[in-house]
Amino acid sequence: MSIEVINTTKIFDKQKALDNVSFKINSGEIVGFLGPNGAGKSTMMRIITGFIPQTSGEVYVNGLNILENTISAQQQIGYLPENNPLYLDMYVREYLEFISGIFKMKAKLKSKIDEIVEKTGLTIEQNKKIGTLSKGYRQRLGLAQVLIHDPNVLILDEPTSGLDPNQIIEIRNLIASVGKEKTVMLSTHIMQEVEAICDRVIIINRGKIVADDNSENFKKSIDDKTQTIVVEFNAETEANKLRKIDGVIRAEMSKDKKNWFIQSKSNTDIRPKVFNFAVGNNLVVLSMQKQEKNLEKIFQELTVGKK
Repeated sequence: MSIEVINTTKIFDKQKALDNVSFKINSGEIVGFLGPNGAGKSTMMRIITGFIPQTSGEVYVNGLNILENTISAQQQIGYLPENNPLYLDMYVREYLEFISGIFKMKAKLKSKIDEIVEKTGLTIEQNKKIGTLSKGYRQRLGLAQVLIHDPNVLILDEPTSGLDPNQIIEIRNLIASVGKEKTVMLSTHIMQEVEAICDRVIIINRGKIVADDNSENFKKSIDDKTQTIVVEFNAETEANKLRKIDGVIRAEMSKDKKNWFIQSKSNTDIRPKVFNFAVGNNLVVLSMQKQEKNLEKIFQELTVGKK
């Protein structure tokens, strides 16, 4: 077991940031840790990495209690906080040598830095001052310092924050590559990123875990509750007429006034009934398809308006 969180609560003054949180992350998993702003993501990550203590509960990293064996546990963790802490007056290689010294790395240091520089795509920037690097390369350097001591647990808080689309893809591919041999826990607001690289998703809201499963099971479990089809007719009709179709629980027009979103009860395929409705009302169905729910919609359903 790489990370185990047991009944963990964190209280700041009168605010409960985490409320009896429990989960496990196995070796080799890439887990997306999601939640709206203020949900408790960064607090949980700081507790796991030993930067702040929990109020109650237990946290283990590779079997080590983070409070009782803080230094030993931290030696097995690579942590990239949301605000990437870099010394802007240092040069790239100088900074990596400095970080290596913190972890008391001596054997084959040059070859290890060469390896990390190449893996993180910093080769052409390795002799520059950090202050001259673009945001994308600074994030690469942040990941390089996370990987330099070869930890088997990576905690990444918003690793692609502020990057352009090309940089996001590059960092995403890098995380996916290193995640093949390590345990990765990352927080992000980019749902495509989670769907692209994460094996599993944990969603936290108001300090509580509200969902924990792989993305396919997320979609399946929510799709089992309702089904939505998107329909375009050749002429106007009314929502109250569509709602009278057997099995329909909601009918709404799209913002561009082109398509209808028609939602039905669980396991009810209403496409034949919608087609018959069109025929009976002298309408032509120009297009009709089931709407696939993505992780973003699932995230909204689990967090928006939840008390």
